[in-house]
Amino acid sequence: MNLQPTHVYRAVVPQARRVRIAALCAVAVAALVSGCGNSGDAKSPRAAAGQPEVRQTASPSPTGSPRLTEDQAARKALVPTAKVTADKAAATAVGEVPGSTLLSIELKRSAGGAATASPTASPDGSPSPSPSPSPSPGAGGSVWVAEVSEKDGTEHTVRIDASSGDVIRSRTDAGQDADDKAERAEWLTKIKQTPEQVAKAATDRKKGTVTSMELDDTDSGDVVWSVEVVTTDDWNKTTYDIDATTGEVLSEDVDRD
Repeated sequence: MNLQPTHVYRAVVPQARRVRIAALCAVAVAALVSGCGNSGDAKSPRAAAGQPEVRQTASPSPTGSPRLTEDQAARKALVPTAKVTADKAAATAVGEVPGSTLLSIELKRSAGGAATASPTASPDGSPSPSPSPSPSPGAGGSVWVAEVSEKDGTEHTVRIDASSGDVIRSRTDAGQDADDKAERAEWLTKIKQTPEQVAKAATDRKKGTVTSMELDDTDSGDVVWSVEVVTTDDWNKTTYDIDATTGEVLSEDVDRD
């Protein structure tokens, strides 16, 4: 009689334990699911607390310096080849055409580069079959291309080796229009500032290399010098408009391309 109740009691206990274990497992699973669902929110308090936000950025260049634009790279390649300054080259160009005045001057890459043969004679007087090549003026370097005008407005083009300062070529421009000549002659009467003076006025504002100077007129009829200065730390170009009569700097424009 006493064995039957004991048997029933032992059968109930395992069932209750299974129920409790199942309940605990359900709670654990719910906690895991809840934790996974809130993983995104868990980062917010850390960000709000001042933790840095990591972002992917482009890798810096190997040298650590900013990449140059196409124009900046061209200036970097050209400017160091000039050993003669713009104002010195301008003086040479004006001296090539007596009584002339500078209209413009610009530093350009030399169109040369090809060697020219200097024929040598053999002992019997016949030409040598293999002449010795000698480089043409300005080959592989740069030239100053200057435009100068006589008092009557007649324009001449003078090319100067930017390394040696030698005159490569000087010619009178063909087919000059009479009205253009008259306009240039009128400009010359208004110019009081020399190329040397306007180059100094521009480089006093910004240290760099003058690569271009050009005369132009305004809508009001005033004549101005447009002077370009290249800064060798960033290879940007700054253009100054300078009154050709008074020397006043009228405007400044920085080209960072």
